Amino acid sequence: MNRNINYALTKRNHLLVFAALVAVSVVFWWDSVVATFRLGLSNEAYTHILLILPLSAGLIYIDSKQWRSKNWFATRSARGLGAGLLILALGLGCYARWGSVIDIDLRLTLGVLGLVIWWIASVIVCFGIEAFRRFLFPLCFLFLMVPLPGQVLIRIVEFLQLQSALAARILFRAVGIRATQDGIMLYIPNLDIEVARECSSIRSSLMLVVSTLVLAHLFLRSWWRKLLLVALAVPLSVAKNGLRIVTIGALGTCVDPGYLNGNLHHRGGIVFFGIAVFVMVVLLWILRRSEPRITESSSPALSG
Repeated sequence: MNRNINYALTKRNHLLVFAALVAVSVVFWWDSVVATFRLGLSNEAYTHILLILPLSAGLIYIDSKQWRSKNWFATRSARGLGAGLLILALGLGCYARWGSVIDIDLRLTLGVLGLVIWWIASVIVCFGIEAFRRFLFPLCFLFLMVPLPGQVLIRIVEFLQLQSALAARILFRAVGIRATQDGIMLYIPNLDIEVARECSSIRSSLMLVVSTLVLAHLFLRSWWRKLLLVALAVPLSVAKNGLRIVTIGALGTCVDPGYLNGNLHHRGGIVFFGIAVFVMVVLLWILRRSEPRITESSSPALSG
């Protein structure tokens, strides 16, 4: 009885320390937190950031329901590692706040990076390496909260523009429409198409990657199948963009020019995102079916 009481008190103390560390982080990084969520609300390239924290919390809750370990207490080596990460996070936070030689967008990137490292370090300090390993994916998933610097985002958008134009050219030819490409410009009979920044579908592409990461974690066991599914998200996103361009271009030149500036052009992204998600779910189903089944005879608890 006394042992159980001591364990409960110790566990409660660790939870209190963890809550205190999280509270300190919110106070210290408050400006970065507010700026990040404002960015997510105002810039479509960062909309996915708004989903990361609730998704990570939900995944931790799901994993914790299956975890029955009583080793809630960090060892000295774990505390040492956690303390080192806390110092690193604090250093990044101080540099992001008071450094005078960094750009504004890089300042926000470093600030949120320090915040995420602080949260992970807090888990290690309070609950040990075992807890970190158990919640490795949802904890590392938090790094998707870190806003990409502007120059990095520009390069990603340029990549999506160029590859989307290439995918559209291939699809145009596949349906019998002559198409030529010059960078992000496509030329088909009676229409010149510029794959502009908006046509890169950066928001839906990042949303697709985030969704794929979560689905792979929840429904696949083997690491190589998870990596394969996530890797397929990028070419699938490019193909989705190409399909959108081809659909609008073909309808606008062969059916009605109104399609070129109609609702399908300006608000039809959700339709093609839904198609991409459907394809991803089918790929997930195929990969899940290919995994070896876990039988009772192979269960470690029953095989002895």
